[in-house]
Amino acid sequence: MSWDPVYKLVQRIPRGRVLTYGALAKALRLPGGARTAGRAMASTPSGKGIPWHRVVGERGKILIRGPYAMLQKKLLESEGVKLIESRVQLNLHAWKPVIKTAAAESTRQKRAKLRHPLVPNPKLSNQLAQLASPYFSTISRFC
Repeated sequence: MSWDPVYKLVQRIPRGRVLTYGALAKALRLPGGARTAGRAMASTPSGKGIPWHRVVGERGKILIRGPYAMLQKKLLESEGVKLIESRVQLNLHAWKPVIKTAAAESTRQKRAKLRHPLVPNPKLSNQLAQLASPYFSTISRFC
């Protein structure tokens, strides 16, 4: 299984925000849930710019053991994330991803088309033309 979708989503987490393994798994509908997200994060390639430290356990707990736990804590603190006893205050720093699906994207495009000011509504254009025609003929006589 390719972990690329996981890494792409993790790269979108803004500085000063965190995402839990469970939320990551839910957003991507990963089979196996948070454990699968944990496996993906454990195999994060180094040097790719993936902010692995922004993914934490349930209730904001740092789950990594050993020296990497201290590194994760320091990296999060350097971004302004408040920790209390190796727990991130999720009420202040949780990030909620917005996943773009094909269906959602097409709905957004349809709504944007309806609201776009440069795309004329044919019925409205005809009504405006009928209302404005006497004024345009008066103005053209004076120009």
